[in-house]
Amino acid sequence: MVAPPFGELVGRLTEAFGQQMGAMRPVPEGYLLQTTDGFLYAFLEDPTKVSLNAIQRLQGEVRGPLSRLVVFSPGRLPLALTAEVARHGATVVDGARFKELVVGLDLGSYLGEEPRAATTPTEARQLPSARQLDEIITRARTWLDWGVPAVALRFFRQALDLKPEFAPAKNGVGRALMVLGLVEDAKRLFVEVLATSPDNLEARLGLAAVAGASGDPAEEVRIYRKLLEEDPERPEVRAHLIAAFVESGRWPEVEPELVEMLRRTPEDPRLRFLHGVALEKAGRVPEGEEERKRARALGLSYDAERSLCDHLGLPRPERPREATAMVVGPPPPPAPGPSARTGSPRRPAAPPRPKTRRKARPRRRSRAAKANAK
Repeated sequence: MVAPPFGELVGRLTEAFGQQMGAMRPVPEGYLLQTTDGFLYAFLEDPTKVSLNAIQRLQGEVRGPLSRLVVFSPGRLPLALTAEVARHGATVVDGARFKELVVGLDLGSYLGEEPRAATTPTEARQLPSARQLDEIITRARTWLDWGVPAVALRFFRQALDLKPEFAPAKNGVGRALMVLGLVEDAKRLFVEVLATSPDNLEARLGLAAVAGASGDPAEEVRIYRKLLEEDPERPEVRAHLIAAFVESGRWPEVEPELVEMLRRTPEDPRLRFLHGVALEKAGRVPEGEEERKRARALGLSYDAERSLCDHLGLPRPERPREATAMVVGPPPPPAPGPSARTGSPRRPAAPPRPKTRRKARPRRRSRAAKANAK
């Protein structure tokens, strides 16, 4: 039986997602929300009471790819169940991430958080609907940057409901769908944007990414080349082009593009490291090693270099040895010189002994003093 406070929280989350309460139904572990775009949101109150059979039952209720399943829980889902969910591309938002979501929607009181103080803007420059739209888009982009596209998608969809032809919201939906592996769905959104805004950069980049994900790298590169022909001063486009070349192993074409980017940002350590790798791939190993050293001098940490090597399929670098402090003692005594009398080396003089004060002996009393004492 689900506790009433958790049911209230799920209801408020459903409203915040722009969904109807009627679409929610209870199950022994919590509540399920089936959305019109085919996603299944499972809200589980106590993850320790969730079995593998329950997770498999949830997967059976998803319409389409299992990446459309999103599991929410205020507690931490057991690792075995998390692995089972992630293995099929589904999303888990539990523990601290669930709390971030609830607090970000001003629902933290349901988790024992203090209510936020009401803030009134000193000057309202936008209509309330415009401010609401901006808040939703910002929230969606934040979750996409955090690597949780399923939650970002919900907020991008909500923004699209408020303003159906809003290009940033449509592009956001497309980007989130791309990360979730729903390529064809993403393509439809980018095409819709370009139908009304043929020069929309984000939508054109989205179509290039769709081409790459669909196994057509030549079309992906063609789109990037076309964009750079129109405006060479587009570093984000060149970065996508370099990533496409690296992904397909076209290293001879990577090096000149990196030189162009380094001309604008010569102090970027990651670009320097990547340039070093490109030089090594071209057989210019000494130059490549120098570029790697320069990248480290510009601030590339060992962990960042290891992450880049893992991504590129390169051997991991050796961990740098920590410098050990040398203990410096007093200088050694000078070597003894020869004796003037014998010519043999003089023995070193013994160190002076510390002077000790002799204890005073008690004075002996005379017989008369002893008699007086009695």
